[in-house]
Amino acid sequence: MTDMQDIAAPVTRDDARRHLRRDLRHRRRALTATQQREAAARLCQRLRRLPEVRHAKRVALYLPNDGEIDPTPLMRWLHARNARVYLPVLRPLTHNSLWFVHYHRGTPMVTNRFGIPEPCTRHGAHRARRRAPWTLDLILLPLVGFDDHGQRIGMGGGFYDRTLAFTRRPGPRPRLIGLAHDCQRVARLPVAPWDVPLDAIVSDTRILRP
Repeated sequence: MTDMQDIAAPVTRDDARRHLRRDLRHRRRALTATQQREAAARLCQRLRRLPEVRHAKRVALYLPNDGEIDPTPLMRWLHARNARVYLPVLRPLTHNSLWFVHYHRGTPMVTNRFGIPEPCTRHGAHRARRRAPWTLDLILLPLVGFDDHGQRIGMGGGFYDRTLAFTRRPGPRPRLIGLAHDCQRVARLPVAPWDVPLDAIVSDTRILRP
């Protein structure tokens, strides 16, 4: 009789995505500070050429964390074009989604529960005002991984997917561009039905459109 402990459990889609996240996060964290700076410069050069970026007046991006590619060098260029920059802010635990808040040099910041700085939205004279995602022109969001078919995988918390689920319905919506280091590219990603499609994916070496 076969020992049940010798029978390997089937690998599920969720298992595959979890293993991929671990591997791809390790890849981006292994980049040196110099490699990170050079990748950010190349990324922003490509972004500046995209019509979605050139025409946008309300742009959300993110502050890099955990080895994410850095889009913040784009801020000065956006401000020079009179575009307003927004950052994501975690909503309360019961929502597990995001608000977007106008960001500038004097914006008061706090640290969220993941240790990431974000604009302060607490009550008070200096709290930043929130904006609904469908009122933005463009959202640049971080990716854990992507493939040549334009599929993407995030951190697994579902914050962007919940926030941007409305883009599947008719109505106003921002353009969505995912950002990543090219070392985060894989041949094929296991796709989940809740993954929100992107308009483009930009890395430090390429631009992909699904």
